[in-house]
Amino acid sequence: MYRFNADASAAAHEALGMAAHRIGGGVLTLVRNDPTGGYWSKAVALGITEPLTTDIVDQVIELATAHGVPAVTFQVAPHAEPPHHARLLDQRGGTAGTAFVKFFGPLATAADRTDLHTDLDVRPLGPEHAAAYGRVIRTGFGMPEDPAMEAWFAEAPTYGGDWWTVGAWDGTELVAVANLFVRGDVAALSGAATVPAARGRGAQGALMAARLREGASRGCRWVSTETWPESPGNPNPSQHNMRRLGLTQLYLRPAWVFRPPVTSP
Repeated sequence: MYRFNADASAAAHEALGMAAHRIGGGVLTLVRNDPTGGYWSKAVALGITEPLTTDIVDQVIELATAHGVPAVTFQVAPHAEPPHHARLLDQRGGTAGTAFVKFFGPLATAADRTDLHTDLDVRPLGPEHAAAYGRVIRTGFGMPEDPAMEAWFAEAPTYGGDWWTVGAWDGTELVAVANLFVRGDVAALSGAATVPAARGRGAQGALMAARLREGASRGCRWVSTETWPESPGNPNPSQHNMRRLGLTQLYLRPAWVFRPPVTSP
């Protein structure tokens, strides 16, 4: 989350009102002009390397308020310290947000899986695919049309370095995309989306396998990824693919949403 915000261009930062901070051992990303209403403003990884204190919570809320974001979400792992952090966030007025399921596992085990097939053509993406990538990400996640946000998404295939993007093609049309972010010996799978018309053809599993192979080629030993939890009426194929790859569900990470007060100009 931090790098996706911090690595964005100056044009994206200006158009969307973006900022990224390291705070309390975790990260805080802020997007003022967020057409989703606050999805991209998050405080993540607090309470892991240092305690999640009242002061840190207040600092996050103050930064979010000063930046003018519509909402900011705390995503805190259940094993974060102190154990009463949930009560602390409740007392500060947080309301329940969308939880995420965290998966993790050895890359060698996952990369050995060869049964994730698709009839689509899977290959790496480059800067020449930027616009198509941005469109697929926005459409696949069902986010509102917004030129500035889509232009930000479109920058991902241009980053290089720690980033790697891959797509699935139906003939000449890009219909699914995904990100790999490498940090040390960990391959983080993120940003996978398929347009509605191409779902059910194995794109996501094949894109996972492609990213695992790339991560292995870069010397990664571990795989980290997350997704939203499924329910009987709302199945999530991502979870099934993650388990098929041998990844382990570590925990359900709850969320608290704060909506800063709107101040008069």
